[in-house]
Formats: sequence, structure tokens, C-alpha cells
Amino acid sequence: MDMLNIALPKGRLGEKVYRRFKAAGYPCPAIEEENRKLIFENPAAGVRYFWVKPSDVAIYVERGAADVGVAGKDILLEYGPQVYELADLGLGHCRMCVAAPRDFRDRPDRVLRVATKFPRIAAGYYASLSRDIDIIRLNGSIEIAPILGLSDVIVDIVETGKTLLENGLEPRETIVPISARLIANRVGYTFKHLSIDRLCRRLEEQA
Repeated sequence: MDMLNIALPKGRLGEKVYRRFKAAGYPCPAIEEENRKLIFENPAAGVRYFWVKPSDVAIYVERGAADVGVAGKDILLEYGPQVYELADLGLGHCRMCVAAPRDFRDRPDRVLRVATKFPRIAAGYYASLSRDIDIIRLNGSIEIAPILGLSDVIVDIVETGKTLLENGLEPRETIVPISARLIANRVGYTFKHLSIDRLCRRLEEQA
């Protein structure tokens, strides 16, 4: 059996993903122990897992350090990594939205100021609307940008919308639904496609 190198996103989503892998027949007891290790393997199951920052999963897969990994659709859309997207795991559901202060009214005659961590997604969305925008790239605390007058609206991931409401914002448009996707390295898939296809089938059976 080929050993599969699997990149998992750190955090709650990664823990859910691992439980799905385990239920599909790819357990690794060491990963469930209390420790600070980042790499775990179970030769009997043919898997080697490692934890990485969620936004880095696609890089590890694209560059071949991992054969497969689990990344949010937002990461795939924003960075466009050269990987195969094999399956929607149905985990980590949320949506990419435009949000604005409750009293905001867009004026098409003015350039719209958009604060976001996802400039590529924002630019593509507004280009489809033929809307002139000024993108303000931020790395965190996006919600305060309109409150402080830095931007008119934000483009960000929304799960429950609670954070938006608590900061006087509301979702206006949904750009795209987001969920966790199983991705594979293109070269690795060529050589390990039997193992990867088996993994994919078993994961889908657990959905």
C-alpha cells in the first residue's frame, strides 16, 4: 500500500476532518494524544498526517510535500493553486459575502471602497458587475473598516453572521458558498491514483 501524505488544517475544522478520515478507515492513534507534534503516521493504515495552517494546505499539496489535503473553497478561489479538487467533504460550511453598515446605500457614480482579505475573489465579483472598486487589503479585524470610515463595504467569510451584527454590519450579497474540499497534488495523483481514489470513495461514503 502506498503511504499517503495528508495535510490537515489546524483547528476545529481539521479535527472534524480527521474524524471523517478515521471513520473512513484511516486512523492514526498518535494524532489523538495530547502533544505538540505536527507529524503523525500509521504505516498499517498507509497514512502520514501533518497539521499546517489552513491557508498553507494548498501550498503543501501543490508543491508535493503532501499527496492530498483539505482546504476551504475560499483558499482555492483566492490563490488558484495548481491542484486537483476531488470532493466536497460537506464540512466547514460558510459563505463569502459582501457586508456593509445597515444604513449604507451604494452610489454607482462613486468608486466603492472594499476592505478584504480576499482581493482576488472581491475583484472578480465586482468585475462581473462592472463596478469600479478600490480594494483595501487587510489581514484581520475586517469588520471595523467600515465603522472607522476606511471602507464602504467588506468582503469576508460569514458563518453565522453574529460578528457582523455585533459590529453594526449586515450581509448584503452572497458571492459563493464555502466548504472544505479534498485536493490532490497533480503529479502525486498520477502515481498514487489508486490509493487516492480509494480514499476519496471511502470519505464520500461517510458523508
